[in-house]
Amino acid sequence: MATSGLAFFEIENSSRIASPQPAVRKDKQGTAQARSDYELSEIQLAKGSARVTSEPLTQPTTGPPSPSPSELERRLSIPDVADQVSGWAPDRTVASWKTKWRMLSVCFMSLGNGMNDSAPGALIPFIETHYNIGYAIVSLIFVTNAFGFILAAPLTQSIEHKLGRAKSYALALSIQAIGYVIIVCEPPFPAVVASFFLLGFGMALSLALSNVYCANLANPTTALGCFHGSYGIGGIIAPLFATAMVSDGIRWSFFYTITLAVSIINLGYALWAFYHFENDSPNEPQMALRPTISHQTSDGEPLSRTQVLKKSIRNRTTLLGALFIFAYQGAEVSVSGWVVSFLISYRHGDPSRVGYVSSGFWAGITAGRFLLTHPASKIGEKVAVMGMIAGAVAFQLLTWLIPNVIGEAVTVAILGLLLGAVYPCATSIFTRLIPRSMHISSLSFISALGSSGGAVSPFFTGILAQNIGTMVLHPICIGLYGVMAISWLLLPKIAKRSE
Repeated sequence: MATSGLAFFEIENSSRIASPQPAVRKDKQGTAQARSDYELSEIQLAKGSARVTSEPLTQPTTGPPSPSPSELERRLSIPDVADQVSGWAPDRTVASWKTKWRMLSVCFMSLGNGMNDSAPGALIPFIETHYNIGYAIVSLIFVTNAFGFILAAPLTQSIEHKLGRAKSYALALSIQAIGYVIIVCEPPFPAVVASFFLLGFGMALSLALSNVYCANLANPTTALGCFHGSYGIGGIIAPLFATAMVSDGIRWSFFYTITLAVSIINLGYALWAFYHFENDSPNEPQMALRPTISHQTSDGEPLSRTQVLKKSIRNRTTLLGALFIFAYQGAEVSVSGWVVSFLISYRHGDPSRVGYVSSGFWAGITAGRFLLTHPASKIGEKVAVMGMIAGAVAFQLLTWLIPNVIGEAVTVAILGLLLGAVYPCATSIFTRLIPRSMHISSLSFISALGSSGGAVSPFFTGILAQNIGTMVLHPICIGLYGVMAISWLLLPKIAKRSE
C-alpha cells in the first residue's frame, strides 16, 4: 500500500484498547468538517474478539500533501470483516493461505471419494463375471457401504473431539486405505463386501468434517460447490481409468491401486494442512467441538456431547436434510452404478464402451457444481433446487424412453448437470437453518446418514433388477426425486439469525 501510516496497524488484545473516538462527520463529498487531520478510529471486529487500532496520521511538515480522508479510505481498502474472520478472502495473511491449502486438501479428499463411488458402475459387469454372481449378490457391496455411513453418523462428533481435525482426517483416510488394500488382493467376495464397509465409514467421516469446514467459510455456497465439484472430477476420472484397464485385459481389482495411492497422498497432505487447526480460531472459524458448545440446560449447565447430538437429531432441518440427501445420493449413485448395466441389457451396448457413459454422467455433475452453483446462489437456492429437481425428472424419463445408446448418453450427461449443483446448494441452506452451535453434530448426521442413501438405493435397485430387470432404475430414481421435492418444500423458512 502507498500510505506509510499503514505501518502503524497492529492487532491488540481487547483489554488494551481504549474507547473509540467519535466518528468524523463528513459532507456528501466525503470532506471532513470537524477536523483538519485525519485519524482512523479503532475498528471492532465481529463479536469483540479482536480489534484493529492505529496511531493518528498527521500532516507531514515537508513533502507532498497527505491525501484527503476519502482518498485515504480508498487506498486502505480494508477487507470485509466477515472475510477477515473466515480467512476465505483474497487477502495475503497467513490465515488466508492456510485456508487455501486446507480448501485444496478437502477438495482432493472429495476427488478420492468421487473415484470410489463412480468406479463400481464400470466394474460391476466384470465383478459379476469374475465371481460368477448375479445382480442381487453384487449389490451387497452397497449394503455394507451403507452400514459404514450409518455407523459413522453418531461417532463423528466424538472422534473429532478426541483426536482433533487433522488426526480425524488421518483416521478416515487410513481406514479407506485398508479397504483398498483388501480389494487389490482380490480376495473371496465376502472380503470384498467387508472392505466396502471400511470405505463407507472412512468416506462418511471425512465427508462430514469437510462439509462443516466449507459451510462455515465466508462464501459457503461457492466453497461447497468447489468441494463437491471435486467429487465430480473424481467421478469422471474413475470410470475412464476402470473401463480402459479392464478393456485391455487388466484385472478389475488393480484399478483400486489408483484409489489406494490417492488416499495415502491425501492422508499426508491433510495431516500437514490441518495441523494445529484448533489453534487458528482467531483467524479462521473454529469448528472443533471443544471450546464452542453453547447449549445449556435449564440450570445453566452446558450439555454433554450426547445431549447435543440428541438435540441435533430432533431438529426439524436435520431430519429433513438427512432425508433429502438420502434421496439425492440414492438417485445419484444408482444412476452411476446401474445405467451401464441398463444400456448393456436393454440397448445391447458394448461393455468395453458403454462404461464411458458413467463418466459422462459425472462430467455433467462436475460442470453443474462449478457452473451452476454461483448462479443458483444469486437466484436463491430454494427456488433453484426445485427447478433442478423438475429438470432431473424430465431427463430421467428421456433416459428411460430414448431407444439408442448415443441419445441416452447425452440425456444422462444433462441429468448429471442438473443434479450437480443440488448438493452444495442444499448444504448451504441447511447451515443457515441450523443453529451454529449444532453445525458439527447436525451436518455430521446429515452427511453420514443421508449419504447412506448412496448405498441403500443401489442395493434395492440390484435386488429388483435380479427379478425384473435393470429398467427398474428409472422409476426408482423418479420416486427419489419426489422424496427430494417433498422434503425440500417442508423445510422451515430462512430467518435472520439472532446468534
